[in-house]
Amino acid sequence: MDKPHIVDAALRLAAEAGSWNAVHLHDVARAAGMPLAELTTLFPTKDDISGGLFDRADAAMLLASQRADWEHLAPNDRIQKLVMAWLDALAPHRKLVPGMLAYKLHPEHVHLASRGAERVSRTVQTLREAARLKSTGWRREAEEAALTTIYLAAFTFWTTDSSPGSERTRKLLAGMLQRAGAAARMLGFP
Repeated sequence: MDKPHIVDAALRLAAEAGSWNAVHLHDVARAAGMPLAELTTLFPTKDDISGGLFDRADAAMLLASQRADWEHLAPNDRIQKLVMAWLDALAPHRKLVPGMLAYKLHPEHVHLASRGAERVSRTVQTLREAARLKSTGWRREAEEAALTTIYLAAFTFWTTDSSPGSERTRKLLAGMLQRAGAAARMLGFP
């Protein structure tokens, strides 16, 4: 059984129940047509399955960066396209995503909250690489902090954005990137 099939089965169950919280691994195993023991070798926890969805979004960013004209786009344009590719990959499951995130924040899930921070860092690193950003040293650290803030703000806003094609999120993201670029130039960043 392949991992995408399992992620799809879990998403289907969550959509049917109207909640990620209602998903249980034994139900996912049954829906995927496999024993629970086999499923847990691939996805030990429900959080690992939601990670599979976020892995798809990361892959969508990498795919977006394969455009022939990619190197000719301005860095902010690349970042805009990458973040929106990431969000667009999640769009079919937009109603479930907040529940996936809230699940990590339950008081008994401290371990998942730390893994959530690691997930954000991994996505931002993928974003940096796909955008072909080249900063090093303290400039890279400042750039990562800014990108993390922008990415999380856009992601949070997107979860409730009902505008067609997430147009309000696109505008918010463009504005944040423009302001970050202006601040970077004021600080002497290239």
